[in-house]
Amino acid sequence: MERERMQPAQNGHHSATDQAPPVIHAEELTKIYHMGDTEVRALDGISLTIARGDYLAIVGASGSGKSTLMNIIGLLDRPTSGVFRLAGADAGQLSRDRMALLRNREIGFVFQRFNLLPRTSAQRQVEVPLFYADVTGQAAAKRAKDALERVGLGSRLRFRPDELSGGQQQRVAIARALVTQPSILLADEPTGALDSKTGADVMALFDDLNQQGLTVILVTHDARVAQHAHRRITLSDGVIVSDE
Repeated sequence: MERERMQPAQNGHHSATDQAPPVIHAEELTKIYHMGDTEVRALDGISLTIARGDYLAIVGASGSGKSTLMNIIGLLDRPTSGVFRLAGADAGQLSRDRMALLRNREIGFVFQRFNLLPRTSAQRQVEVPLFYADVTGQAAAKRAKDALERVGLGSRLRFRPDELSGGQQQRVAIARALVTQPSILLADEPTGALDSKTGADVMALFDDLNQQGLTVILVTHDARVAQHAHRRITLSDGVIVSDE
């Protein structure tokens, strides 16, 4: 069906370079929650374009709308109104299954709490998303090994989380996010559970990945983390108050 086509659009909105559609395009996004009789506008008319290869930080105080915007960018939630396109596909026109497929293909998630399986080797952890992409067996093992080598853990394939430091566990989580070869790495407070030295090492890895062409979006309240990005968007009360 035409409305569920997931190839990037060849016309319409273009990035500043005008060579390809932006990886993310949002127009007048709102997200309204109802708590009893109270209406909470978590997002209030946000418009945003993110080009492929951007390195972006979304910052703001607790309750500013950062997490809500991240969930919409990550196709974990839908806006109440407005248009949201990811890789040219209009998310509002996609069924849940097609949204899940697009999310699995285009987005790698990194969370503050590493979300690793306790008694599972690093390689197996990284193979998990490939199962949903119908990649199994030796092909999955090779891709997981390559992803772990890419984050500097080629010698730790068999190690379980309890045998790894916090920084190494976050690197396993990053390898797991990279293994499906997404176009976007979406990181929510990626250094929040790490000491400052280890956090700096993880941020250096994000810098390298962005230099290799990956679009990196950080959601953070930490100014030191946000400084790594080339562009910083500040939210307050569901509105973009600055885009630098």
